[in-house]
Amino acid sequence: MAVVWRDLRYDFSFSSDMRQAELARRKEVVTSTMTSVAVQTQTEVVTEIIQIQQEQATSERASAAFVILTRNKDLKGLRETLAQLEDRFNRRYNYPYVFLNNEPFSDDFKERIKSVVSGECHFGVIPTEHWSYPDYINQTRAAEARKDMNERKVIYGGRESYHHMCRYESGFFYRHPLMDQFKWYWRVEPDVKFGCDIDYDPFMFMQTNNKKYGFTISIKEVPETIPTLWNTTMNFMKEHKHLIPEKNLMNFVTDSNGGYNRCHFWSNFEIASLDFMRSEQYSAYFDYLDRAGGFFYERWGDAPVHSLGVTMFLNKDEVHWFDDIGYFHSPLWNCPKGDANKKCWCLEEDSIETRNKRWSCTLDFVALPGPNA
Repeated sequence: MAVVWRDLRYDFSFSSDMRQAELARRKEVVTSTMTSVAVQTQTEVVTEIIQIQQEQATSERASAAFVILTRNKDLKGLRETLAQLEDRFNRRYNYPYVFLNNEPFSDDFKERIKSVVSGECHFGVIPTEHWSYPDYINQTRAAEARKDMNERKVIYGGRESYHHMCRYESGFFYRHPLMDQFKWYWRVEPDVKFGCDIDYDPFMFMQTNNKKYGFTISIKEVPETIPTLWNTTMNFMKEHKHLIPEKNLMNFVTDSNGGYNRCHFWSNFEIASLDFMRSEQYSAYFDYLDRAGGFFYERWGDAPVHSLGVTMFLNKDEVHWFDDIGYFHSPLWNCPKGDANKKCWCLEEDSIETRNKRWSCTLDFVALPGPNA
């Protein structure tokens, strides 16, 4: 059966509503033929329906990409993660990927990654100045600090590359030239799992509902990694009062006495606005922290840094918990509850806010009043 149609993805004479209506009409027409055609032709019709579903998903997309900081040695775990992400979501939407590395990716890595994803792939090398010591950091002091943290068994404190990674993810990944073309990003890491079908577009959800930052898991930071981060942040706020909005989300990260409760959004999964990350406010905050030296003299992580930036500059209505996305990063799950769990293979009782309420901060976030309360 020959089927001819206009390529509605690129025909801008059609409005979004007109494209969707035409795609729905086409699907109805080809579906109605399936009972009256031969088996071979039915296969062609099924293929046509799949193509229409893909066009429906991609006819209105956000300016967005997945961003993945990874290395050649992560290939196996990353391919497994991407296969799940494609199966659960992106095979219907075909969003592009940006892969970043402080060393060049091998040709084998590139080919094997391309073979498991539907979206366009961009591979970039991190500029040396974004993965090295700035001239205001005392490298001898930094080495001594790593040795001390290693002896005290501060998690990842003795790993030099981990300090560079935390600094890069805190303030540089969104400055890579490959990210310039996008307005939204979804951070992905090797070896994470996606446990549920995602039958809508989270990027478009964020854009349509005026959200700036989305998360799945929130927990409390290990105090030994960030001994001076809170005081440094308080000093920034005192010196930059003009950047701090009257209504924000700082009550998420403060205890009843006004101190730091160490709650943070676990940044290995985040869907967020690049306009926010590039904003004057967040850039000023990161630059202030970078000058303070805590990425090297302590072990400040990108998760508490992102979270303090988010809570300082955004209000609750601009932050979203993706409670319907099943996500695992060892050792923690975010798993949907109730009817939403029917499209998942994760167990809802394994979700961190259910299994360990004392460690999770998510239900505290949910309970917070909105900016207009």
